[in-house]
Amino acid sequence: MRMKKSLDPLKVDSYDYYLPPELIAKEPVNPPDLAKLLIYDRKNDKITHTIFRELPKYLPKDVHLIFNNTKVIKARIFGKKDTGGKIELLLNRPLENDKFSVFIRGKVKVGSKLIFDKGLSAVVVELCSDGSRVVEFYQKNKKIDFEKLLHILEKIGHVPLPPYIDREDKKEDEKHYQPLFAKTPGAVAAPTASLHFTKELIEKIKKEHDIKFITLHVGAGTFKPVEAEFITDHKMHSEYYEIPKDTQNLIDSDAKILAVGTTVTRTIEYYARTKKPFGECNLFLSPLNPPIRVNHLITNFHLPKSTLIMLVASFIGIEKTLEIYKIAIEKKYRFYSYGDGMMIL
Repeated sequence: MRMKKSLDPLKVDSYDYYLPPELIAKEPVNPPDLAKLLIYDRKNDKITHTIFRELPKYLPKDVHLIFNNTKVIKARIFGKKDTGGKIELLLNRPLENDKFSVFIRGKVKVGSKLIFDKGLSAVVVELCSDGSRVVEFYQKNKKIDFEKLLHILEKIGHVPLPPYIDREDKKEDEKHYQPLFAKTPGAVAAPTASLHFTKELIEKIKKEHDIKFITLHVGAGTFKPVEAEFITDHKMHSEYYEIPKDTQNLIDSDAKILAVGTTVTRTIEYYARTKKPFGECNLFLSPLNPPIRVNHLITNFHLPKSTLIMLVASFIGIEKTLEIYKIAIEKKYRFYSYGDGMMIL
């Protein structure tokens, strides 16, 4: 009998799997707490299939839940170059001195001027090696800051649905692609694990469990594929985060923590390693760098060879991750941002 070859956690190809295209969720489940939930109990090596509405039955006693309260902004805008030619711009994040990191679909060079509605324009000031661009925004030829830009984006921008959803955004996406407790504007992608929670579900959870928040503004880099052969050669993207004092106190304690989402996990783990309550988080979790503080995780099903599936494998290993994903595919779970979820106990 041939022994099954073990997967090398160092190699990016070890995190690959085949997903039938029809399992990529193009629309959310409505209401969201009817989404499927796969629960994996590590202690007993047991899988349970349920729905998010039943989550309170399965939460460990005395566990504290932490959510990301970032707010998704209308980060996608369409315009044209002043020389002609259509372009699409996706805001990534604000930089210092009222400059912004963006991704632009359409050829541009340093000095290119881009024209949008409501008197908004942008000038390209730098082309970066990772494919992003640095721009300055102007309204009626006056340079503007992030706050003013947000105000204009609210009027002319589009919900930045991930590329794999592969359709135009709709009015309903403004509600569906936004966490229930969205508070601080800045994300250009939703912390999708929290999209499954309704007010009723949160009220049920609050009866038995404490809920805390962090803020991490999810950037477009979350969708960046790992193109290196070895995961150690991948340059992890960086995102701004803040952790309020009450959440810091919880992380500093011995209490059990359930992180709702990969963004929450990385923020907690970055703080556990650095003790910095705010700043730039670029932590890359994998089986080579497993969590040291988060006890349990709720997350969606992620793209092959992505840093997100590597984060899941940091909790349960590659073999178990791929085994669970295979079962989820067989059971017709819906994948990615608008898809179903899993909980690791």
